[in-house]
Amino acid sequence: MTDRYADLRRDYAAGGLAEVDLEPDPFAMFQRWYDAAAAADLYEPNAMVVASVSADGRPSARMVLLKGFSEQGWVFFTNLGSRKGRELRDNPHCALLFPWHPLERQVRVDGVAHELAREDVAAYFATRPRGAQLGAHASHQSREVGSRQELDDAWSAADTAYPDEVPVPDEWGGFRVAPDAVEFWQGRPGRMHDRLLYRRDGDTWTTVRLAP
Repeated sequence: MTDRYADLRRDYAAGGLAEVDLEPDPFAMFQRWYDAAAAADLYEPNAMVVASVSADGRPSARMVLLKGFSEQGWVFFTNLGSRKGRELRDNPHCALLFPWHPLERQVRVDGVAHELAREDVAAYFATRPRGAQLGAHASHQSREVGSRQELDDAWSAADTAYPDEVPVPDEWGGFRVAPDAVEFWQGRPGRMHDRLLYRRDGDTWTTVRLAP
């Protein structure tokens, strides 16, 4: 049974990443790579893993969608009562990972999550499709539910309660992850991958190469 996993391998040969290829800061570099991922028509190039840690030191990770990006950091929205919401409020240190497998690239971010202002949350919530807005009311994310029918009934109840404008649930919000370090990973043959890391040094960034 192990062989089906151990024997799976491929040699990466799409390209390389040299120090001369880097932008002056990780934000410009991320934008360049993100644009390439979008241009390659990757399925949801804004999908990213968010890793958080509980109060007793237990890590957890899940996929979310990037909904904003600037030199202040990476933005996503979630139910604040969910496991990630609770953990990020208790311990804002977290990590992000963008797995762009078809391009043989990854971007990893280590940083600190800052909760978004309610006006920013409301502005984004207003742009969501109505179904997603209702879902934010119907689903108390990460809590146990008795059945699928219970979820469907909660969604229908929200649809009835808000026939017109759907308000932002109190427990729904967002985070902006401000980076301390950003790593750009490019696959190379023989597992000799390129790993170039930006580290924050006050108001500037330094770069180092890491062994693969």
